[in-house]
This record gives sequence, structure tokens and C-alpha cells, in this order.
Amino acid sequence: MKTINTVFVAVALLVCSVTAGAQTLDELAEIVRQAASSEGQINEEREAQFLQERNNQRNLLAQARAEKQREEKRSDDLKNEYDRLERELAELTTILQERMGNLGELFGIVRQSSGDIQAILNDSMVSAQRPDRGIFLSELAQRKALPNVQELRTVWARMVTEIAESGKVIKFNTTVERANGAKEEAEVVRIGVFNAVSDGSFLDWDATKSTENLIELARQPAARFQSMAKALQGAAPGEPVAMAVDFTRGQILRAVVQSKTPVERIKEDGGPVGYVIIGVGLFGLLMCLWKAFVLYTTGGRMSRQLKNETANKTNPLGRVMAVYTDNPDIDIETLELKLDEAILRESAPLETGLSFIKVLYVVAPLLGLLGTVVGMIATFQMITLFGTGDPRMMAGGISTALVTTVLGLVVAIPLTLLHAFLQGKSKALIQVLEEQAAGIVARLAERG
Repeated sequence: MKTINTVFVAVALLVCSVTAGAQTLDELAEIVRQAASSEGQINEEREAQFLQERNNQRNLLAQARAEKQREEKRSDDLKNEYDRLERELAELTTILQERMGNLGELFGIVRQSSGDIQAILNDSMVSAQRPDRGIFLSELAQRKALPNVQELRTVWARMVTEIAESGKVIKFNTTVERANGAKEEAEVVRIGVFNAVSDGSFLDWDATKSTENLIELARQPAARFQSMAKALQGAAPGEPVAMAVDFTRGQILRAVVQSKTPVERIKEDGGPVGYVIIGVGLFGLLMCLWKAFVLYTTGGRMSRQLKNETANKTNPLGRVMAVYTDNPDIDIETLELKLDEAILRESAPLETGLSFIKVLYVVAPLLGLLGTVVGMIATFQMITLFGTGDPRMMAGGISTALVTTVLGLVVAIPLTLLHAFLQGKSKALIQVLEEQAAGIVARLAERG
């Protein structure tokens, strides 16, 4: 409608212009015909242009629709591809998580194993010969990245090497710290991972200390073990040698250093009561020795007197026999009384001191019991002050109690045995006197 209106306006304007220029009706009619012809040609051109544009639009529409179909098909293909890739990604993610879980578990085991192996290697005496072998394991135990195959093989190699070294006896030179603190280069013989000796002395390897040297024990084992160590170090390769091995890897040897000798235990744990018990024991031993000397000396003189009919007043038997020789005409009753008196007089010196020894072996365990009570009092005082959280706080009192008890028994038992022996010897001598006196009376009765 808008186009038609435009045409009418154009025609009206044309008529006005033609009318304005025409002089006659014929001229006007000719002008109108020319204008109509020109307008038709314009309309045909416009219609042809319109048709051409419409065809172009249709072609563009067809192309757009074809493009739309291609894009829709491509969209469907991409969606299908996306779904397929998403499913594949989910499957791969699951596989990755499973494998990462296994690798993570393996990594955790490797780190833990590296730390454990490092501790074993550092504590091993082989580290004295092969220092710095635990650095790699320390780094691997602290690393956050996954180890490669070569590093895993290195860990395995370190383990196998340690196992192999534990069964070898090897000589090598290294720094040794002596008991006086001096450090020197020395030849060391290592017996597996158990012991190390140098110049007949046993060495200790303690990785917890700041030093990385083999340390000579401040207190060595018995002399026979040191002789074995010297023989081992001087032995030729392949020569069998007897050797004592500490299978606890040094714990027994360290206990030897820490353990107290009997003298140290008495001095530190026995206390005053312990010294008193030892004094009682020494005094009782001297009494027993003195009494044994007296009895055996007297017994020897009496034995010689038995072989001689003449009375010798330097021994008890001779003095008893002298009662009869000095009174040959005395009656039997009076002789018996005099002999009994002489036997009693000679028995007293023979039994002198035995009662005191008996008192000593009775007093010794009582003193030990006293030390026990003193030690338990000290123990309970420690419990009152510090509680029972640390047993070492109570060890001193308990040790005092036990040491004094042992000392009391150690003194009492030998004194008891010695007293019984000396008392038997004394009774035997007195019995000899009584037998000889009875024989004298019997011979006199036969004569009468």
C-alpha cells in the first residue's frame, strides 16, 4: 500500500509538471503517454529487481536452512562425541584414582620403610665401616614426590647389603674413641653387626650419641673375653677362632658398664648398716680363726700326750693326768671329784669364744633386717614426696634394703658353719679328756 501511494504522488507531480509545460491538449496527451511509457518501464525494472531480490532471498534462505541442518547435525555429532568422551573420562578418572590410590599406598610404604631402614642402618655397627649410607634413605623418607624404579632398587640394595654384612667378620681402620676420651685411628675387627674389638678391647656403637666413632667401653668384660678378642684380631684370614658374641648388639656390654661391682654396691647402697655388718663379719672371722688355731694347737699337744705315759702339764690332757700322778694314794671317789674338777677347769678355755661367735651370727641377720627396714623407710619417703610414677626414685631405698639383707646372710651363714665346726672340735677334745679320766678311774678300780 505504501508503494502505491508513492506512485500516485509521483504521477500527480508529473502531471502537474507536464501540464505546466504543455501548450495544447495534444502536447499534454503526448507527454502523458511518454510519462506512462516511462513509468511502465520503471515498474518493469523494479519488478525485475524485486524478483531477482526475491530469488536471492530464497537462495539465501535455502542456504541458511542447509547451514542450519548441517550445524544441527554437527551439534548432534558433537553432543554424541561429548557424551562418549565424558563416559571415557569418567572411566579413566576411575582408573586413575585406583592407580593413584595404589601408588599413594606404595609411596607411603616406601617412606615408612625408608625411615625404618635408615634407623636400622644408623644403629648398625656396619655404619662405622660404611658411613653416610643413611643419607639417601633420610631424603627418601622426607620426599613428597614418588620414587622411581632406580631409587626403589637402591633401597633394596641397601637392605641386602646390610643382611650380607651381618654375617661377615671384617678388619678395617677407623677412628676409635678411647675410654679416656682420646680419638685415634686403629684397626678394628667387626663381628657381623654384634661386636667390634680393637687391641683386645670391646667397642660400642651407639647411634644416639653425637659422635659417630666406635667407643671403647669404660669397663671391659672378664679377662678371658679380652683374650678372645686379642686372638681374633691376630688370627690369620680363614683361621677359626673362639669368640664370645653379644647377640643383643651391645646391650649386654652396656649393662656391664652400668652395673656396679660388689664393692661399689656395698659402698653406695649398703650405707652405715652395711659397714657395721661387714665389721661384724670380719671380727667374727678373726674370732673363728683364732679359736681354730687354739683348738688345733691344743688338739696337737693332746695327741702327743696320748702317746706318752708321762703327764705333761703344758696341755689339758697332761694336766688331767697329773691329778692322778700327783695323788697316787687317793681313793676312787675323791679321784673322780678331782678329775671332774680338772675337766671342768680345762673345758672352759676350750669353749671360750664360741658363745660370742654364736652371738655374732645371730646379730648379723638382725642387722640385715635393720638395714631392710631403713631402706623401706627411705622408699616410702620417696613415694610420699614424688609418688610412684618414676620407679628409679624408689630404687635407692630398695637397693639398700636388699644389699643389707644379703650382707647379713653372707656374714651369718659362714659364721654359723664355722661355729658348728669349732664347737664340734671343742666337744671332741673335751670328750677325749673325759675318756682319759674315765680310763684312769677304771684302772684304779681294777687295782683296788
